[in-house]
Amino acid sequence: MRIVLIGPPGAGKGTQAVRLAAHLSIPHISTGDLFREHIDQGTELGQRARTCIRDGLLVPDEVTISVIKERLARSDTQGGFLLDGFPRNLAQAEALDGILVDPGSKLDAVLELEIPEAEVVKRVAGRRLCRKDRGHIFHVYYSPPEVAGVCDVCGGELYQRDDDREATIRQRLKVYRSETAPVIDRYQAQGSVTTISALGQVQEVLNRALLAIAKG
Repeated sequence: MRIVLIGPPGAGKGTQAVRLAAHLSIPHISTGDLFREHIDQGTELGQRARTCIRDGLLVPDEVTISVIKERLARSDTQGGFLLDGFPRNLAQAEALDGILVDPGSKLDAVLELEIPEAEVVKRVAGRRLCRKDRGHIFHVYYSPPEVAGVCDVCGGELYQRDDDREATIRQRLKVYRSETAPVIDRYQAQGSVTTISALGQVQEVLNRALLAIAKG
């Protein structure tokens, strides 16, 4: 199976991508993971990506496309793959078409995770991290600490990341609507998009995704 998973920030795309890929026994390919891999290896692409990330900029399409092209050329993708975070815009979608030109290499499914924007804001803006250990994560609505602002595990102060603030989330959603929504429209015109609700428990969403794939 060759799958693209698309969804707005806060839809749980990363969580579902990992579980879905494991269930289907195909590699989970995340642009973020690829950038970190190239940065750790000190490749030229990694150096260019690191400069952009350091300056708070989006990695240019040409770099993103290059790391994806290199990853899809590896032998473990012959039986399929799941793309998470790519394509992000129309230029990347067109580039992916160019990469998948060999017979039998076309996409089998494009899964769109759908979620109301109000729920996205609630999910993301409610996250709180521990200053002592960022692995300790709470949520003011879904998994609140026993004492407001205090980590249950180590007593550290809980804080909200700048990226999780409502104004930042709404800006990210605006970018998603302007850049990524047209990608969905493009795939819908090809008849390859299945939209599933991202609401509910993790397993419920995963079951919907698996059912959508099974139906073809």
